[in-house]
Amino acid sequence: MEALKGVRILDMTHVQAGPTCSQLLAWMGADVIKFEPPQGDATRGQLRDVPNADSLYFTMLNCNKRSITVNMKSAEGKTVFVDLLKQCDIMMENFGPGVLERLGFTWEKIHEINPKIVVGSIKGFGSSGPYADFKAYENVAQAMGGAMSTTGVPEGPPFVTGAQIGDSGTGLHLAIGLLAALHQANRTGQGQYVEVAMMDGVMNLCRVKFRDHQRLTRGGLSEYSVPTHQGMGATPRAGNDSGGGQLGNAIRCKPGGPNDFIYIVVQEAVWDALAKRIGPDLGMPDLATDPKFATIGERRKNQAQMWELIGEFALKYTKREFMEILNPLDVPCGPIMSTEDLANDEHVRGRDMYVELDHPQRGKWYNVGMPIKLSASPAV
Repeated sequence: MEALKGVRILDMTHVQAGPTCSQLLAWMGADVIKFEPPQGDATRGQLRDVPNADSLYFTMLNCNKRSITVNMKSAEGKTVFVDLLKQCDIMMENFGPGVLERLGFTWEKIHEINPKIVVGSIKGFGSSGPYADFKAYENVAQAMGGAMSTTGVPEGPPFVTGAQIGDSGTGLHLAIGLLAALHQANRTGQGQYVEVAMMDGVMNLCRVKFRDHQRLTRGGLSEYSVPTHQGMGATPRAGNDSGGGQLGNAIRCKPGGPNDFIYIVVQEAVWDALAKRIGPDLGMPDLATDPKFATIGERRKNQAQMWELIGEFALKYTKREFMEILNPLDVPCGPIMSTEDLANDEHVRGRDMYVELDHPQRGKWYNVGMPIKLSASPAV
């Protein structure tokens, strides 16, 4: 049986953040009713690749839900909305600030209609504070939540991440909050209002950068390959540095294409074996005992040279070949995998993370699968 079988969700969210949340809950068995305005979710027509078919943007985030079209500006539409509120355990929305309230449905009004219902709300910056009335998009949340200022190289501009941490990351946070509130409602009979701000969600995902921000008040960051010093203020951009206690970096492999790289983490415990494997090929049979690299402290000081040596060795191999060399040495590593790599990867397919589906208008297509695996509740 599905974990959330019997849970009914009224999903008024649109675009990506909210639909990510409701899709996860639907995969766990919840009955999700996607509540759309007469013109439909904006993403139905955005970036459309097949004529007269919903876009992949819409389909990939909403394929396991039921849809209903309601005009909330009409009296009849509001009646339908109230009836659905009475039948649902959770209601979700990510309207701009004040939209639902102007329609006459404050949290207090919704709670009066159904005292047990849990209301989930996604806002760019929350319902309080100086930024509360501002609009947000994925990259705006990344910009204001600390992700962009810490992504990229020091001499270059800030970069957004490829992963949708502002939208989908916020949806994941909301799912956790909704399940906690639903559990409490089942014990107390009282629902509650659950709010997640996109900016807040991004800040949470940048937690280690705030760790480093505070460490800078006491000294430099020895694991960073870029210069840092006490009192420099903000956590800097540091390229592909690992950002943790162990040194890590992306190393170019042959034949030198845009994704012919492998990410390597040089743990304290693996340096000896790694150095003994690559040293002889580099004409450095004593690399493992070289004083410049003998301890983690020395490797941090001389990491630019260490990465140069590993990179020289790596250019003889493809990323997969180098991975086969490193894995028996217990070196944490992984090839930089493109979307094409992932779409054709045996491991990915075997874990149902790239799944073929059928659509009446677009035919065969693929969706990213459910990343949370429950042993007694298969994704639906």
